[in-house]
Amino acid sequence: MPGPPPARKIIHLDMDCFYAAIEMRERPGLAGKPVAVGGSGGRGVLTTCNYEARKYGCRSAMPAFKARELCPQLVLLPVRFDLYRRESMRIRSIFARYTGLIEPLSLDEAYLDASHLDSEAASVAWAIREQIREECGLTASAGIAPNKFLAKIASDWNKPDGQFEIRAEEVDSFVAALPVEKIWGVGRRTAQRLHEAGIPTCGAMREHSEVELVRRFGKFGRSLFRLCRGLDERPVEPNRERKSVGNESTFRENLTSLEEGRERLDELVGELAEDLASRHADREIRECVVKVKFEDFRTTTAQRASDRVDPDLMRELLAEAWTRGEGRSVRLIGAAVRLRESGEAGAQMEMF
Repeated sequence: MPGPPPARKIIHLDMDCFYAAIEMRERPGLAGKPVAVGGSGGRGVLTTCNYEARKYGCRSAMPAFKARELCPQLVLLPVRFDLYRRESMRIRSIFARYTGLIEPLSLDEAYLDASHLDSEAASVAWAIREQIREECGLTASAGIAPNKFLAKIASDWNKPDGQFEIRAEEVDSFVAALPVEKIWGVGRRTAQRLHEAGIPTCGAMREHSEVELVRRFGKFGRSLFRLCRGLDERPVEPNRERKSVGNESTFRENLTSLEEGRERLDELVGELAEDLASRHADREIRECVVKVKFEDFRTTTAQRASDRVDPDLMRELLAEAWTRGEGRSVRLIGAAVRLRESGEAGAQMEMF
C-alpha cells in the first residue's frame, strides 16, 4: 500500500519595504532616514514606508497628513510604478532560475513551489535572497512550509532580511500556538469576535466543531476549521491574476438601521484600503462594490465605476443596496473593488 505523498515545499518570498527600499537605493543620502512612498495631497495615503518610519507609527494606507503628524521629518516620495515594475521583473527572473512554478501576489511578493527540486527549500530560498541582494541591491524575507498559508506566515517571522522554516513535523504544534490574528482573512472585527468567544489561538479554535464555526462566521467558518489545523491544499498557480479584492463581516446580531451599517462599512473600507496599499498597490481599480445579505439570506450588490477606494461612494452604494431589503434586517455587509486586468486601459488608482 503506498504511503502518504511527500510534503510539499512552498516558499513565500516577500521583499522588505519594496518601494521605499528602491527609492533609498536610488538615493543613498536617504539612508537612516524615515522614508515613505505615496500620495502627498489632502487625500493621499502611504503606499509603503521603511522601518525607520514605522518606529513612529507610520504604516501603509495611513493618510499622509497623519503620517506627517506622527513623524514631521518623514521623507515622502511620489510613487514611481514604472520603476517598481521593472525591478519586480528582474526579481521574478531570479525566481525563474530555480522554479517555473511562481505565483506573484503583487510586485513585491510571490509563492514558489520547490517540491520538485532535489535541494532543500530553505537552501533555495537563501540562494534566491542572496541573488536579489547581489543583483538588485535589495533585501527579501522568506517563509518555507508545506503549504501557502504557513509559508506566508513564516515569511513575516524573521523580517527584515531573514527567513523561517516550518517543517512538516512542526506544523501541528506551531499552528496550535498561533494567535487567531495570524490567520489569513481574520481582520480586526473577526479577531474581536473570536476573542469574545474565548478563542485566542488556533489551538483553542480546534475545540469547536466545523458546524459551530460556520454558524458563527458563515462560510468563512469552513476555512477557519481547516486553517487552525494548518491545512491548506491550494496549489501555486503561475500566471494567476486577482480580479477583485474585498472583505466582509457577518454580524452576531442583525443590523436594523442604515446608520449601524455605515459604521460597520467604514471599518471594512479602512481594512480594504490597507490591504490594497500593502499587497496590490500596483493594480488599477475599475469599480467599487458593496454587498448586503439580509435576514432571509437574500443577497444583493451595488457597484459603480471608480478608479479609487472612495468611502463616500461606498456609503452611497450601501444605501442603494439597503433599500432593496424593504425593511429586512441585515446579517452581512461586504466591501470590495474590482481590478483592471494587466494591459487594460484605465487611469492609475488613487486611494483615499
